[in-house]
Amino acid sequence: MKWTWVVVAVLLSFCGLSLGKESLDFPEYDGKDRVHDLNAKNYKSVMKKYDAMVVYYHDHPGSSRVAQRQFEIEELALELVAQVLDEFEDEDVGVGLLDAKQDKDVAKKLGLDESDSIFIFIEDEVIEYDGELAADTLVEFIYDVLEDPVEIIDNSRELKGFENIEEDIKLVGYFKSHKSEHFEAFADAAEEFHPHIKFFATFNPKVAKALELKPNEVDFYEPFIDDPVVIPGKPYTEEELVDFIEDNDRPTLRKLQPHNMYEIWEDDVDGEHIIAFAEESDPDGYEFLEILKKVAEDNTENPDLSIVWIDPDDFPLLLPHWEKTFGIDLSHPQIGVVDADDADSVWLDMDDGEDMPSVDELEDWIEDALSGEIDPDDDDDDDDDDDDDDDDDDDDDDDDDDDDDDDDDDDDDDDDDDDDDDDDDDDDDDDDDDDDDDDDDDDDDDDDDDDDDDDDDDDDDDDDDDDDDDDDDDDDDDDDDDDDDDW
Repeated sequence: MKWTWVVVAVLLSFCGLSLGKESLDFPEYDGKDRVHDLNAKNYKSVMKKYDAMVVYYHDHPGSSRVAQRQFEIEELALELVAQVLDEFEDEDVGVGLLDAKQDKDVAKKLGLDESDSIFIFIEDEVIEYDGELAADTLVEFIYDVLEDPVEIIDNSRELKGFENIEEDIKLVGYFKSHKSEHFEAFADAAEEFHPHIKFFATFNPKVAKALELKPNEVDFYEPFIDDPVVIPGKPYTEEELVDFIEDNDRPTLRKLQPHNMYEIWEDDVDGEHIIAFAEESDPDGYEFLEILKKVAEDNTENPDLSIVWIDPDDFPLLLPHWEKTFGIDLSHPQIGVVDADDADSVWLDMDDGEDMPSVDELEDWIEDALSGEIDPDDDDDDDDDDDDDDDDDDDDDDDDDDDDDDDDDDDDDDDDDDDDDDDDDDDDDDDDDDDDDDDDDDDDDDDDDDDDDDDDDDDDDDDDDDDDDDDDDDDDDDDDDDDDDDW
């Protein structure tokens, strides 16, 4: 059974409470080692000492600190179990550990093929325990194993007790006596399913009349169903009884309990469970549970319908985990379809318990769930669509970036062209300036020749003019200096 054990709270409460009354003191681990470490050398001799042997076939913890601590907690729980059973006077019950890595040959000889599981060896039977590894739950299960596979109903008080059992599959038969061959076949079949399915028998005609049983007849009761199914073909052989039970051992409505939680969870229908949360002690929860019972009674012939009822009071440690995983409020009744592998789920909207469905409305919803119209895997499809949208957005962003790059390239090309044009204009301007300078030089030369031809009489005038020009130049220079100071 590949599951993580639920260990902590019950174990701690088992060890830590002290009520001040000796008769009410919970047992505390006394420090004595009672759990046997089984191996190839000692397993035969150890198992022969006991009427029943509890074997925890565990995975090797390895070097992981977390795995080692987890194994220590499990071993401590088993030590407390062994201590309690050590005081049990009717039967001698031993507890042992078997390492899946170091002792796999021993496990093979014992017929154990699934690690992380607890097996109980009693007489010629090997019974697997599919519940949580908590000391009180395991001890209670072992007590059930030690009881007789068939319980006898002999009076009206015992009959009343039989009728009050509604959470488990139960069978009851009417036989002539213990020595009847038909009762022996019934008892042999009971050993095959003990203690998971409860077997009852009566040899009292009055009890048989109250149960409307005929001689050698066996009735099969589903959980929470008042009217039984008469197993056809009486008198029965052991094989016929076993075959009928195996064909009908998945009830229409069954309760998840600490001692069977893994067994039920592994028994899914096409990979899914219809899960109903309802607190029986709560008025709304009780009302919803009665609706579930009516739906189960109306659909008991449907082999595909199996509703798993969970009372939140039975699993206080798991409530936060369930609320977070399923996204629901467990203070109100809930029903939904859950994928057994990845815990995807779809839940019926009941408006926080204010809008309780009728029997017909709930049956319609269940029919949609069984047909696949309501499918928890639809959430996965929505997630895939979201991923596709994100991919499309990324593609659009890439396209925009490409367009921007193209625009930038075009702008750069335009700038380059403008720069080239500017360079050409500058070159043309330089050429024009050179031509102008050449023309000016020629003009100056001509002026000089003309000046040489002037009369000497003009020299005085020129000198006067030069003086005037010098004065003007000085004035201009002063003005330029003033301008420079302003800048």
